Amino acid sequence: MSAVRVYVPSDSSAVAVGANRVVHGIERLARERKREVEIVRNGSRGLYWLEPMVEVTTPAGRIAYGPVSTADLPGLFDADFLNGGQHALRLGIPEEIPYLKNQERLMFARCGITDPLSIEEYRRLGGFRGLTKALQMQPMEIVAEVTESGLRGRGGAGFPTGIKWKTVLDTPAERKYIVCNADEGDSGTFADRMIMEGDPFLLIEGMTIAGIATGATKGFIYIRSEYPDAFRQMGRAIEIARASGYLGPNVLSSGKGFDLETRLGAGAYICGEETSLLESLEGKRGVIRFKPPLPAIQGLFGKPTVINNLLSFASVPVIIDDGAAFYKNYGMGRSRGTQPFQLAGNVKQGGLIEKAFGVTLRELIYEFGGGTLSGRPLRAVQVGGPLGAYLPESELDVKMDYEAFAAIKGMLGHGGIVVFDDTVDMAQQARFAMEFCAVESCGKCTPCRIGSTRGVEVIDRIIADQDRM
Repeated sequence: MSAVRVYVPSDSSAVAVGANRVVHGIERLARERKREVEIVRNGSRGLYWLEPMVEVTTPAGRIAYGPVSTADLPGLFDADFLNGGQHALRLGIPEEIPYLKNQERLMFARCGITDPLSIEEYRRLGGFRGLTKALQMQPMEIVAEVTESGLRGRGGAGFPTGIKWKTVLDTPAERKYIVCNADEGDSGTFADRMIMEGDPFLLIEGMTIAGIATGATKGFIYIRSEYPDAFRQMGRAIEIARASGYLGPNVLSSGKGFDLETRLGAGAYICGEETSLLESLEGKRGVIRFKPPLPAIQGLFGKPTVINNLLSFASVPVIIDDGAAFYKNYGMGRSRGTQPFQLAGNVKQGGLIEKAFGVTLRELIYEFGGGTLSGRPLRAVQVGGPLGAYLPESELDVKMDYEAFAAIKGMLGHGGIVVFDDTVDMAQQARFAMEFCAVESCGKCTPCRIGSTRGVEVIDRIIADQDRM
């Protein structure tokens, strides 16, 4: 009897709720029951309320079970889950779970499906097709395709990606750089981490295309210190890509060179801002630079630099492979393509939802998230990280779009959504946000350095009912 392939996520969130223990339990019970199993550590599909979600390859396709604990394993073996048997935890075919079925996955098309470090599996599922096409195009053609797609920076500012790339392409220099901002520090965000842990070759491909498009030969991935698993995974993926000819002085025998390195941050929220990140990469204290000059003209080590969020780079391979028109067909207004929204906080079904821009907050929270975990009425939703607005229930029909959010004095940020029910103390949340600003200020600018501290004091007086007006 051939071995049954069993997928158990190695994603750090799945590991945190027992995925490694589940692997050991499956291996032990398989030995005891004389069943042959092949364990594959895949990434997460982003259905975090179901983790660890175990998938089994059967003649009818992959069948999922979850959330699985070690205590569930004897019952699963008794129910013959290795052949897709019926059990209370049986979820069926993963792609048919409504949470997944109703998404539009472009960036996350492979995440959770394969062994993240299998370059053969990455290629089999369409990986490196974008890079192969890019190597046959002129740099200006690649930049024009990215510009035409409408891709904007996914880090929060929403700046058109093609404009940055064209500026770097048009700026003569003997050395240029590509820098990925993977310093994912906003509340309730985990999309960058999911890509690095679950589909790292996608980021490598996107950054390599950026290098080919702009004439840059060196790239750096700046990863937040709280992501040690992602840091190790990216390092291994870079070594594999280099050994397979996808990185190095002669990418795919094209005569064009591009190589990558990872760098670990030191826990400063301010280094999520691009110029502070560049200072940190240069080995200096992470403080904001004055602009101009723009990083696209004088960036890392004073050289022209493309600095984009990880999700921006992760969008590029599909744009080059399927074309700008295909990508532009998703979204609304000036917000084109898809955005991975990350649902967290007091919500029943927290996880990652990749949808075209234009979906509403209400749809994300209720149709995907299932409402509050407590079952109590929703009081507020914070979108866009610790500096984002807290939106009341009356604003839930706003469309997830850069301009629509700006119109209600909110910001989309990195797509993080944190849900609060009616027991939340909004005064304490306001204080927490202002105190966060004070703690994380780099101290460069007086309004931030002093204003955030005064802000905490003002909120404390309001809470104490002193001079409230």
